Amino acid sequence: MKAYWYDNLPGDQREAHDSGREVSPEYLAELGIVHFNYPSVEDVDSLAKDRGYKNRDVITISPDALGPVYEDKVKTFFHEHIHEDEEIRYIVDGSGYFDVRDKGDDWVRIRLEKHDLMIMPAGIYHRFTTDEKNYTKAMRLFQDDPKWTPLNRGTETDTNEHRKAYLTARGITA
Repeated sequence: MKAYWYDNLPGDQREAHDSGREVSPEYLAELGIVHFNYPSVEDVDSLAKDRGYKNRDVITISPDALGPVYEDKVKTFFHEHIHEDEEIRYIVDGSGYFDVRDKGDDWVRIRLEKHDLMIMPAGIYHRFTTDEKNYTKAMRLFQDDPKWTPLNRGTETDTNEHRKAYLTARGITA
């Protein structure tokens, strides 16, 4: 995993957009982001059990896997959104970027590669994209029935109870 400030320059979302300014794991922890590197799925299984996760699926995001809808899917994943559940993603193969909003509403880009596992809290604004290799195979873990409901950023999500709880837990004023 590598985390840094997103450069906000024009260009394809799948480019690195590396500002050259790294973000420390400690700062990510302040945002509620937890990272592990698990070369073994048994480690993922143990974490899932400890956190009460009962279900999972594996998604492959690539032109070969998704065919003609690939570009539209990648653009959809890149819309800024929140989830009402904690989100755990484990990179089985390939790589990609998660961008998360920091306390000042700036983007932090997190590059995940094979064996990286990231936990994001409910209510954090984020987005995802593959990198220039256009291939990510990720395991998505769920506490209950698999669901993936993105709530795109807007007035309703700004006042969403999970968003408010996230801000309060992090000491962020909206």
